[in-house]
Amino acid sequence: MAKPRIGLLGVGRIGIMHARILAPKVESLVVADVVPEKAQRAADELGAQVRSVEDFFDSEDLDGVVLATPTDAHARHIEAAVGLGAPIFCEKPVALDIASTERANAAAKSAGVPVHIGFQRRFDAAYAAARERLAAGEIGELRRVHMHTLDQAPAAREFLAASGGIFTDCLIHDFDALRWVTGREVEEVFAFGTDLGLPDFADFSDVCETVLALRLTGGALATAHSSRFNGAGYDVRMEVHGTEGTDVVGMDERLPVRSLEPGVAFPSGEPWVDFIARFAACYERELEAFLDVVAGKAEVPSTIDDAVASLRVAEACAASCREGRPVKVAR
Repeated sequence: MAKPRIGLLGVGRIGIMHARILAPKVESLVVADVVPEKAQRAADELGAQVRSVEDFFDSEDLDGVVLATPTDAHARHIEAAVGLGAPIFCEKPVALDIASTERANAAAKSAGVPVHIGFQRRFDAAYAAARERLAAGEIGELRRVHMHTLDQAPAAREFLAASGGIFTDCLIHDFDALRWVTGREVEEVFAFGTDLGLPDFADFSDVCETVLALRLTGGALATAHSSRFNGAGYDVRMEVHGTEGTDVVGMDERLPVRSLEPGVAFPSGEPWVDFIARFAACYERELEAFLDVVAGKAEVPSTIDDAVASLRVAEACAASCREGRPVKVAR
């Protein structure tokens, strides 16, 4: 097919990034936002068309829809967008609870509309290599996985209020990557977290530092650490330990750590500062993959079913953190 006509709803920090990626790849880009001035600024920059949110959901000329709205709006916007009959790309998570996520999933399946959820780590070359090497037996049998997602600084209070908390907003990427790389499901979790007495987290029953232990199907174990205050820089890693070797994702020259071993200069680059810089190439690849879905050339690479599975892990972690006990992941 010719270059597609894509509609993008939401031009905040993520949305404008997506718009800039899409603009040169599509025939036309239509943008909308609940704040019309944001949409107009994006349109002026990129030569896009502007529509009101109401007109956006009445559009009959779109080949695909990208949803980059706030998290608490994703599910209802998916349900509205399926009426357009075009493939949908939606940022993670689909919703802050399983019931809303399942309703959006049912609406999309009933309408026969494919929905691609934005788990961009699936498009990172190192995560993909870890998956392929593990599946090929290159590191032997899986024994342990260790993960980090450490933000240099927390997001604004307004974002934190609607984010769903660190397990749903941040660690859900780790849960999806863990499932995708290993091919295993998470069976049970034990989560520790602290708000450090800070009102930006305590006020929303959220935490800013976590350490998790996870039991996977087949008996392998995993850990996950997250932080909103990793002052050295943005640090995302995954270590995959097998009986014959260990593979590491994220150990590059911009890793925000310092070795104290004599004579060791690694890493020597400027540390990553945020997820947009670290995963810039992945965001482009995932939107190219979505355009392949729109063109009918590919299947959806990460579905709402995947989002449900990872959200179940996030919910189990939140319960474990609240209650101070191991929690089995619902199925």
